[in-house]
Amino acid sequence: MRAFGAVLASAFLLTGATPALADAAWSPSPIAWTTCPDDPDNPGAPDGECGTLRVPLDWDRPWGPSIGLAVARHRATDSAHRLGVLFADAGGPGSSGAEIPLSPGYFGAEIRARFDVVGFDLRGTGNSGHIDCDFPAPPPDNEPADRTRFAELRAINRQVVAGCRARNLPVFDHADTATNARDLDAVRRALGEEQLSFHGASYGTLLGQQYAERYGDHVRAMALDGIIDHSVDLVHFVGDRAAAVDELFGQFTAWCDRTTTCALHGRDVLATWRRARTAADGMPLPHNWLRDQVYEDMRIPDWDDVARVIAETTGGDPPVRARFVPNYESVRPAVVCQDFDLRMPDFARYSAMYAEELRRSPIMRGSTIGHDEATACLGVTGPPANPPHRLDSARAPRILLLSSRYDPATPYAWAVNVHRQAPANTTLLTYEGAGHGAYRRTGCTRAAVDQYLLTLKTPHHDFSCPA
Repeated sequence: MRAFGAVLASAFLLTGATPALADAAWSPSPIAWTTCPDDPDNPGAPDGECGTLRVPLDWDRPWGPSIGLAVARHRATDSAHRLGVLFADAGGPGSSGAEIPLSPGYFGAEIRARFDVVGFDLRGTGNSGHIDCDFPAPPPDNEPADRTRFAELRAINRQVVAGCRARNLPVFDHADTATNARDLDAVRRALGEEQLSFHGASYGTLLGQQYAERYGDHVRAMALDGIIDHSVDLVHFVGDRAAAVDELFGQFTAWCDRTTTCALHGRDVLATWRRARTAADGMPLPHNWLRDQVYEDMRIPDWDDVARVIAETTGGDPPVRARFVPNYESVRPAVVCQDFDLRMPDFARYSAMYAEELRRSPIMRGSTIGHDEATACLGVTGPPANPPHRLDSARAPRILLLSSRYDPATPYAWAVNVHRQAPANTTLLTYEGAGHGAYRRTGCTRAAVDQYLLTLKTPHHDFSCPA
């Protein structure tokens, strides 16, 4: 029955049909707002309101069990000129959407004056059925060289996913992004709002797209920053990111050549990188730790640290640092692996994917995020609950798409492709610089988004902001 419900839900999305009758048959209870508890990780946060909304665990069975969604709100400071609600989701998956309204730096003063900023923890994250999995230590090598090692990796991942699912039922089976889009509309209804504005970043852009497909009539404005392309297959899911990370490394090399403070200035950067990679392979540290650390720095981008990491590793002093991403690794089998068809039934399929990854990324030898997500899905069985497809947002108003030209996590090519899928009602804003996400990069990018959210005015032609 779960599979039938997934097929039915995808049919509504693909045809642009009206929301499922199950949504209309269910009515939300008002959210009981209380003062948010103090957050030691977010000192100085403005006053906000927190609450819980119970929604159906399975939207195709609204009369069945329910799940509580953690919701937070910061009311518009200029209530006389309030424009409505602005939902925000920072992606991940695994980030807490309920933290955004309580974070004073995420939006500027004018946005916070004119909108009630609202966010909620998506299923499996934060306080909405937080998914927590056990992983082997050290982690297995996810670049198997032969059929035997591929079979071993697949067996380990299947055991991890099975254990994670058993530990986190029932939310694990109901956490894909199409389901989260229905939750988003439930929060809108609970707030008594006819329309919403939405700002999504990174994986949050998929939530926005799927909401626009299903509930486009209820969208006032939508700005999506760092675009996920839901139409990509396995090869492009991994290969496009691999190509993007090499393009970004080229930007680092150019910066280092012209910047005297770069730790590698005056040296052959590519040759030094190759020596650092060889040195890292001989160190008793997790596989690909150097590539992963450089990748994280380039997402920011922090060119100074990229140069330092490479220089210190070449000198035999590996600068390993702790890295934390809110339950991303735990939640991705329940979300990413259900939103994309990343299944690899055999070593031949894996080999073809990996060969394309290396072909498109000879410098960095692949993308951390793309390869890791694809191989994590080796442990997932059955078809995706939320099958990938091209964007159909015909019922929505104009959507503003943003992308950095050199983004290693959500490649610029994805933004261009999504724009091509909905040319009539999307505008593409290109930030001509590097890093993951564009909105808060410069005054130009922030002003363009803020003006659109406040006035609904944005050029029908594509435009750009300088680096």
